[in-house]
Amino acid sequence: MTTLDPAVAPSPPATPPKPKSPLWALARRVHFMAGLAIAPFLAVLAATGLLYAFTPQLNDLLYSDKLYVAEPGGPVRPLADQVSAALAGHPDGKVKSVIVPTDPDRTTQVVLDAPGLAHGADHFSTETLTVYVDPYTAKVNGELVTVNNRPPAQVWLRELHGSLHLGDVGRLYSEFVASWLPFVVLGGLVLWIGRRRKRSARALLLPAATGSPRARTRSRHGALGLWLSLALLGLSATGLTWSNYAGANFDTAIAALNAKSPSLTAPAVEQQGEAIGLDKALSVAREQGMQGQLTITPGASATKPLKIAETAEGLPVRKTTIAVDPYTAEVTARQGWDDFPLLAKLTTLGVQAHSGTLFGFANQLLLGLVALGALVLLVLGYRMWWRRRPTTGGFAPAPEPVWRLVPVPVLVVAVLILGAVGWALPVLGVTLAAFVLVDGVRR
Repeated sequence: MTTLDPAVAPSPPATPPKPKSPLWALARRVHFMAGLAIAPFLAVLAATGLLYAFTPQLNDLLYSDKLYVAEPGGPVRPLADQVSAALAGHPDGKVKSVIVPTDPDRTTQVVLDAPGLAHGADHFSTETLTVYVDPYTAKVNGELVTVNNRPPAQVWLRELHGSLHLGDVGRLYSEFVASWLPFVVLGGLVLWIGRRRKRSARALLLPAATGSPRARTRSRHGALGLWLSLALLGLSATGLTWSNYAGANFDTAIAALNAKSPSLTAPAVEQQGEAIGLDKALSVAREQGMQGQLTITPGASATKPLKIAETAEGLPVRKTTIAVDPYTAEVTARQGWDDFPLLAKLTTLGVQAHSGTLFGFANQLLLGLVALGALVLLVLGYRMWWRRRPTTGGFAPAPEPVWRLVPVPVLVVAVLILGAVGWALPVLGVTLAAFVLVDGVRR
């Protein structure tokens, strides 16, 4: 018989690890699988978005000879003379609008509808010819084919960011990312906060400085993801409003709620005598308190009023639009920022923040930091995946499917919610159905 040494107590049996909840396991699988699927496309969106955020500076660099006057100062020539100078080189052109700048060193933009330009379904695909005129000399500085008042380089970058220059098919890539990104972010938050919920706030907000290489990588990924979460969710939501399918559903919902950005309606005018001209119309707008960059749009016919709008982006928001009788100079209709429904205001602010124009250079800098942070987040995520690979080679295995672990009542509610979300976000719905189908077959 073997006698045990009383000084050496037997080790207690190891306590099995506490099983994770079905929610945690589901969040882990969604975060891993969806994150792996959208990561390459998210990298493209982040890189192109980083470039697009700084297009104002790029425009100034590429087109400064057209956008700026050589010697600002002195009396400003009448708008009629500036428009005549623009039309002199394009006698077949029709004036669509005249953009009067705020800054004294900027040129006046005379936007023409000229022969040979592409006419798309909306203002984001319709080309115009913008002629840049020195307001002090009424001489033409140059001209560019523009889309929605965007110079060519900005148009090219916008299409690269939104569709990779592949048209509607290409736009699916950005809608795919924007549809899945909230679920990837929320899944990551469940994992990170669940792992750190019993620790200090510092452990939640800052990466760990010690531990294994894999643990440090996970800590950096989690902390950075937490800091970026609100920005990524906001960019996803605002980006979806521009998408093909989710954007169309968003427009339908906004219309049903009567929350679209209002469009100024004005009564027809009676043609009587000589028109007041653009300069008088501009004077009327200034008398009405309109500030900043103004866009004057002539009436489409002799019985249509002139419309003048504040079109500069940023804070404070100025969105006043007036209709002016082109014969009597009477203001026949007016619409301001206060007339926008709440949802329309939020949409306008969100779109400007997404494009980096809401609060100037600080907005651009913030977008740049978020884009760089997203790229770092992706690198850390791939690094974690690589570190999890088996020592015998191959790729790291995906987390096990957990659908059977979820209680049936919870699963039914989840299916109903995901069905509604899938209807609102069709690209998400189709790809989710495909994923669940493949997942089920694999089981």
